[in-house]
Amino acid sequence: MFKNFIRRWDGRLRKYADRYLNRSDLEKDKEFQNLYSKVGTRKSKYTLTSMERCYSLYKAIQYITKGDILGDIVECGVWRGGSAMLAALTLIKSQQTHRKIYLYDTYEGMPEPTDKDIDIHGVPYRLLWKKEKEFLSVSLDEVKKNIFSTGYPKENIIFVKGMVQDTIPNTVPKQIALLRLDTDLYESTYHELFHLYPKTTSQGVIIIDDYGHFQGSQEATEKYLSQNPQKVLLHRIDYSCRVWIKPSPTLK
Repeated sequence: MFKNFIRRWDGRLRKYADRYLNRSDLEKDKEFQNLYSKVGTRKSKYTLTSMERCYSLYKAIQYITKGDILGDIVECGVWRGGSAMLAALTLIKSQQTHRKIYLYDTYEGMPEPTDKDIDIHGVPYRLLWKKEKEFLSVSLDEVKKNIFSTGYPKENIIFVKGMVQDTIPNTVPKQIALLRLDTDLYESTYHELFHLYPKTTSQGVIIIDDYGHFQGSQEATEKYLSQNPQKVLLHRIDYSCRVWIKPSPTLK
C-alpha cells in the first residue's frame, strides 16, 4: 500500500515537473505568448491543455499554413473552446481565414466512459467522470461566444453537436490539414481516427491530446495505427500529448 502511495505521488510530481519546468524557449516566443495569454492563463482559462501542448498546436498551424498543406482544421472534444481559439488566432496571424474550423462535441459534457477508460494512475475514468461531469459540461452558446471573440469569420466555424459516433462521418470536410483529437475515451477516439484519418491530407498533422493520460485514448490510437500500412513516429509533446505528420501514400 505504501509503495502504491509513493508511486502515485512520484507520478504526480513528474507530471508537475513535466508541465511547469523548462519552458524558456516557449517563453521567448513573444507572438505565441501573446496568443496564449488570451486562452490559457488563469485570467483567461479556456483550455485545460498545457502550455507545451498549446505551443505544439500553434506551431502545427504555422506548419500547415507555411507549407500550403491543403484542408481544414478539425477538433473533436472542444470543452470551452481554448484550443480552437488558439488555432483561429494563429490562422488570423497567418492570414489564412479561408480555412474552415470544424468543432465536434456533445456540448453537454463527457459521455459515460467504459471499462477500457482508465487514467494514468490506474483510476477508472468512470469514477472521475461522476465527479467532473458538471465541470466538463459547457453549453454550445458559451463555446460560440468564446470562439467568436477571436474575430475569425463566423461562416468558417462549423459547430457539430452530438456524440461523434452519431455525427461522424456524416458531417466531415473533404480534406483535413490538422486533426486534433481530445475526447479522451477509447470508443470515440477510435471512431474519429477510423473516419477522419483517411480524410487527412498527406503531410497533414494529427494531434492526440490524451494519449499518455488515458489508457483508452492510447489503446484506440495504437489499434488504429496497427491496422494502417503506413508507419508513423508519434512525437512526445509532454507526458500526455502525441503528434505526428501523415506520410505520403508512397511511404510505408
